[in-house]
Amino acid sequence: PSIRAGGLGGKGGGFASRPPGSGPTAAPARRAPLRPYRRERSLALRSSSSALYNNLAVLCPPARPPAFGTVHGASLSLLGSEGPRGGCGVLPVPPTPAPLRPSQAVWCKLPSRVLLVLTSQRGVQMYEADGSTMVFWHALDVPEHPAAHSVFARGIAAAGGRFICVGTSSGALLVFDVPPKGSNVTLSEILEQHRDPITDIAAEQGQAPDGAGDLVTADDAGTLCLWSTGEEFTLLGKIPGSGCTCSSVTLWNGIVAAGYGNGQIRLWEAGSGRIRAQVSAHARWIYALDLAPLTGKLLSGAEDSFVHVWQLSRNPDTDDIEIRHCHAECVTDTQVCGARFCDPAGDTFAVTGYDLSEILCY
Repeated sequence: PSIRAGGLGGKGGGFASRPPGSGPTAAPARRAPLRPYRRERSLALRSSSSALYNNLAVLCPPARPPAFGTVHGASLSLLGSEGPRGGCGVLPVPPTPAPLRPSQAVWCKLPSRVLLVLTSQRGVQMYEADGSTMVFWHALDVPEHPAAHSVFARGIAAAGGRFICVGTSSGALLVFDVPPKGSNVTLSEILEQHRDPITDIAAEQGQAPDGAGDLVTADDAGTLCLWSTGEEFTLLGKIPGSGCTCSSVTLWNGIVAAGYGNGQIRLWEAGSGRIRAQVSAHARWIYALDLAPLTGKLLSGAEDSFVHVWQLSRNPDTDDIEIRHCHAECVTDTQVCGARFCDPAGDTFAVTGYDLSEILCY
């Protein structure tokens, strides 16, 4: 059933739903199809996936099969048309004084080029889309005598047409200005609004309402920062955390969808920062969220072995934000750590999990 909320604490205060499959049965007319997705195939990886947030990268080249990437230990496995020689391989990384431990990989699509961005405890590396050539490397400042907290980069998103944004363990947001071609990438801004390590970054994938901003960042304490991109990035608002980690976030048509360590998905109004809906989506920690920009479908994956597909929408009469559960898939005995749609409409998706040596396609 659809779950509607008006702003917690105000008129039509929000409420938490029951997990899918529990509670009263919805009226038949409002049910989603029983099996809108089906398992199609599995793609073998050379090594299993590590237990990292959003540990699945997907690139959908025009008129070609999707390419996939997942981090394992000190390497990044690439599979598909953008992998080494168009097959399955491991991204070659330059030697470093200490073993490289990647934390995330994302294909960043800019109007004139696509770059594969890799973050680690050493810094940020940018490659051509097929991983063949490293374009840029930004090293993090690592103290000679490491403190109790580790240093790393995590959270990657393309924004504003020419920028790539990367989060760090200090809470700083690094903004890189990327030229249409070549390797003259520059660090244009360092934004310091988070006090805790950044977990995820998302750019607007639909049409941002006036004043809503087009970028959102999340951190380990659950704090969300809303930004307007441009020659200079501007902080538009901050949604305080509740002490529960926000591990993954998406932004679509002014709706911020955030996944948390307590298994909840919360929907926020990007313009006002008001919470509009709260869903008890999973029984355990959410590791991945993704959004299909053409349809507003939301994909969530968690430690509880489940992957759920949701439909986001905005009621044209009341302006309420609505979320409807569409599909559930159980990956038996697997801690899901990566889940991504494989097309802009959300008709297909892929999943991987901790210690799983394959990518499952639906």
